[in-house]
Amino acid sequence: MKYSWENRVDFVVRHMYDIDNNGYLDQKDFECMALRACIIEGKGDCSTGRLTEYLHIMRSLWEEISELADFDKDGRITTAEFREAVKRTCMQKKYDDFPQAMKAFIETNFKMMDLNGDGVITKDEFRYNCITRIAIEDIEPVDEAFDNLLSDDDRKRGGLTLSRYKELYSLFLGHPEDNHEGIYLFGPLPSD
Repeated sequence: MKYSWENRVDFVVRHMYDIDNNGYLDQKDFECMALRACIIEGKGDCSTGRLTEYLHIMRSLWEEISELADFDKDGRITTAEFREAVKRTCMQKKYDDFPQAMKAFIETNFKMMDLNGDGVITKDEFRYNCITRIAIEDIEPVDEAFDNLLSDDDRKRGGLTLSRYKELYSLFLGHPEDNHEGIYLFGPLPSD
């Protein structure tokens, strides 16, 4: 149940998109994500130019997600609406077939995780990302999740490249089963 498709999609809403924790998504959440991405990538620095780029990405993502998921057109997206939209646009699809703005978000998320900018998410970077989202009291489940993500090639290179991250993200969102490596993309998921 912890890694069920529903719980994975709900995790994305609660722990990645709903920045203000009010129980639904709106444009404010996406503008806050832009600021967060700018500061994380800049390791505290937030240049006006870079923030403008992130605002463009996140506002585009909001507009696209609104078109796909705000079924009642009230300017808010509930978890149920988001889940239905993901089912329609991502279920059983490869990364290249995902909506364009979602792909931009995923690629931005990779950049935020790749703290040293070398193109590979290492175990340390994965750990850091996990603890910024959820309360974790033991590092072992985080490390196990990372190890479960890695293919032999990933192990040789010391982590996940962008192409591998995209592949895992498409599994995380797009495959209803809970018996693949993609379920571990964001570490141990809370079961609530």
